Amino acid sequence: MTTDRDRAGDVVVRLDDVRREYGDVKALDGVSLEIRTGEAIAMMGPSGCGKSTLLNMIAGLDRPTSGTVRVQGQDLGTLNETRLALFRRRHIGMIFQFFNLIDDLSALDNVALAAQLTGTSARHARRRALELLDELGIAERKDTYPAALSGGERQRVAVARALMNRPALLLADEPTGALDSRSGEQVMDLLIDLNQIGQTLLIVTHDPNLATRCASRLVELADGRITRESTLEPTA
Repeated sequence: MTTDRDRAGDVVVRLDDVRREYGDVKALDGVSLEIRTGEAIAMMGPSGCGKSTLLNMIAGLDRPTSGTVRVQGQDLGTLNETRLALFRRRHIGMIFQFFNLIDDLSALDNVALAAQLTGTSARHARRRALELLDELGIAERKDTYPAALSGGERQRVAVARALMNRPALLLADEPTGALDSRSGEQVMDLLIDLNQIGQTLLIVTHDPNLATRCASRLVELADGRITRESTLEPTA
C-alpha cells in the first residue's frame, strides 16, 4: 500500500522493521530507514554487518524474511520476479565495485542495453547513451570495449548505464573500491555533481573520505542493525 507521505514524493525508500535470516544467521535484524528525495546517504560498517544485504533489499535483488521495503511508494514484496525486475530497471540505478560491464559489448552498447531492456528502441537508446557518455566526458571511447578502458573509464560507463533510465534512486556499492586514487577522486566528484542536480544516492563504502565528501547523512551498521545515524558537514 502506498501511503500519503510516499505519494507526496518526499520519500524514495522506506524500510520498516526489515529482517533477513539465512538459517541461523541474522543478516538484518529489524532495520527501519527512510531515504528522502535528493538525499545522499553513506552506509558504513564492518564486513559482514549487513550493508550489502540491505542494499540488495532496496534493489529488490533479495527479499526480507519479514518487514517491508518500499521504493517510490511501491511495496517490493507484492511484486513477482518479472515485475520486480522491470521495476528495478525503471526506477533504480546500480553502480558496482567491479563495474559489471559486458565484455563483448562496446561502451555505448553497454549503456544503451539498460534502456533496451525496458522496451526502448535501439535507436533512441543509443542516442541517450551517447548523450550520457558525452556528459561524463568519455564519448570518444564509445566504441571501445571494457578490456581496453581504464578503471576510471569503466566506472564512468557503469555510471552512465545506471543513469540510463533516469532512476529515482542510485545505489553505489563501493564505487571507488577498485580504482586508483586519481580515478577514485573523479568518481567522487561525479557523485557529488549528480547529487547537486537532485539525484538521490545511497553509497555503501568502507572509505570515510568517500562518505564525508559525497554524503550528507551517515548510517552506520553493526550485526545487522543500524547503530547510529548522523549528519555530515560538506567538505571541500
